[in-house]
Amino acid sequence: MRYLWRAALMMGALVAMLGLANCGRPSLEDEKLSDQKLNLEEYFDGKTVAYGQFKDRFGTVRRRFKVEIDGTWDGEQLRLNERFAYADGSSETRNWVLTKTGPDDWVGTAEGVQGEARGREVGDTFNWAYTIDLPLPDGDSMRVDFDDWMWLLEDGRLLNIAYMERFGVTLGEVTIFFEQR
Repeated sequence: MRYLWRAALMMGALVAMLGLANCGRPSLEDEKLSDQKLNLEEYFDGKTVAYGQFKDRFGTVRRRFKVEIDGTWDGEQLRLNERFAYADGSSETRNWVLTKTGPDDWVGTAEGVQGEARGREVGDTFNWAYTIDLPLPDGDSMRVDFDDWMWLLEDGRLLNIAYMERFGVTLGEVTIFFEQR
């Protein structure tokens, strides 16, 4: 009986910890801080540059990068050619094809993405969720889940914070600032 009680307490603590792992995350229902409307197809049609970093769950910055993006919108699909240059000298290319499926809804595919990414725009905010086999610096890859959030700022920049998880455990977050060229 004592074993069952201890197991139940441990299970309750685990459930509570997993619940707290998502505390503090944004929501599409959050109060909007501006009257701006983010339109992905307009924002990314053309050249964009971005600067970012990956911070592990302990707060240590592990990787920095620059991304140059060429985007084209044909009225139905937004194609993004992303070229990553990392501070350690490595590089990576990712090609996204995003399809607008409704006034505010998107699906997308890219190399390494498992199935389809799904996203929704609300006002100045975009939320994008997907699972990807993320290339690692050593040439291997790791399957992770991204909960990706973008906010259009007053100066025309786009702030992106992406929460990265594996098996429901937060690994860290990616912070990126986009600028149109």
